[in-house]
Amino acid sequence: MLEIAVLVLGMAILMVEAFATKIDKRILAFAAIAGLAVVLLGTFFVAPSPSPDQATGSWSFYTADRLSIFFKQFALLTTIFVLIMMTDYAPVVRSSFPGATPQAGLGEFFALPVFTCGGLMYLVSAIDFVFIFVSLELVAVSFYVLVSFTRRKPITLEAGMKYLVLSALSTAFLVYGMAWVFGVTGQTNLHRVAEALANPATDRGAVLLGMVLVLVALGFKIAAVPFQIWVPDVYQGAPTPVTAYLSVGSKAAGFIVLIRVLQPFMSLPQTQRLIVLLALLTLIYGNLAALPQTNLKRLLAYSSIAHAGYLLIGVVCFDVRAVAFYLVAYLLMTLLSFAVLIIVAQQTGEEISDFDGLAKRSPFLAFAMLIGMVSLAGVPFTAGFLGKFYIFYAAVLQRQIALVVVGVITVGCGFYYYLKVVRAMYWQSTSKVDKIPVNGLSRVAISALIMATIWLGIYPQPIFEALKR
Repeated sequence: MLEIAVLVLGMAILMVEAFATKIDKRILAFAAIAGLAVVLLGTFFVAPSPSPDQATGSWSFYTADRLSIFFKQFALLTTIFVLIMMTDYAPVVRSSFPGATPQAGLGEFFALPVFTCGGLMYLVSAIDFVFIFVSLELVAVSFYVLVSFTRRKPITLEAGMKYLVLSALSTAFLVYGMAWVFGVTGQTNLHRVAEALANPATDRGAVLLGMVLVLVALGFKIAAVPFQIWVPDVYQGAPTPVTAYLSVGSKAAGFIVLIRVLQPFMSLPQTQRLIVLLALLTLIYGNLAALPQTNLKRLLAYSSIAHAGYLLIGVVCFDVRAVAFYLVAYLLMTLLSFAVLIIVAQQTGEEISDFDGLAKRSPFLAFAMLIGMVSLAGVPFTAGFLGKFYIFYAAVLQRQIALVVVGVITVGCGFYYYLKVVRAMYWQSTSKVDKIPVNGLSRVAISALIMATIWLGIYPQPIFEALKR
């Protein structure tokens, strides 16, 4: 399986890091990028299985349908971009270990995202509660270490502790919910759970309680209200590439698992009403809380909550194609914003005011951040606009008028807080005159993200074709 290749790559990088002490550790990042690129190429030669419902025997916990292969490619691509960001972030990691060797910690910093990627790839193929739990833990344990990696900074240590404690609590809810569902249905396979729910003798109330407990755990993973309280502090305190990975990779896998888990329970009328309530609360809280933010990482944290609300609209309508396209758009515009933030923050800082006059200091980075911000806001001819369009279109078809009205109003809020960053870059003056250097690999990656964000905003068909094949 592709996941095994990724995990072997991660272990190989750790072994080289342990025994080859005199090499430049950034070589390990480039090796990881190359290895993941080879695996990504291999995903295009994997024949998808027709349906997860046909998984039987020893493979009843795993599926390789078109959706899972698409999101394996998503996880691999995200990890590659995150590793490129980590090479830019390496000086910050070095400075976090004073008194140690010059490259202390870099090898592990580059290896852990590879293991996380393996966990994400398993997660999007999981169709059994037990396998979902195991995959989630592989991802969570890797993030525990990554979030608190620069642990000598008090803000990072606080972020790591909050993520550890609250993530462990969400895992407890997941296991308890799984126990309720298994106790009533006698099954952990999601397709067999659906068959058990079709039996009128099944206790619907007990199953609904189990579903709610599982939803609490997954709500934590996707940063839905009221399970979002950890997001601002963890996003601000974690190393910036890790924040980008949490925001994109973890959220995407969480939504795919949510769609798979909810599918057996959609026959229960309470399920849709509960998701509608979560979507409304998440949209309102995420957008209103982002309005007064002055720190860009915290702004992007609340923005992440807001975008979880838009994605939940797609989940309510059970439109997998709209959710998938929105997640791809979110990948492009979020990674683009964080890539620029990493470079600029090392020169000035993470406050929005630190971006004052960026257009004069680095027109390339300013333009890249402009595209990221306008796409997040939903300006036409960007991937973010079409992502919101497909989500709202699905809601209109399902007659979810309340979600459409609240969604459109909150989009207006997004224009205000995203364009604050644009105003700082292009209209605010600054006394700083030093140019901001950008290395060749980062310039190529940022350029690719810019072109993809604009291209998918004009021609979205490749994503839908990829989901069909």
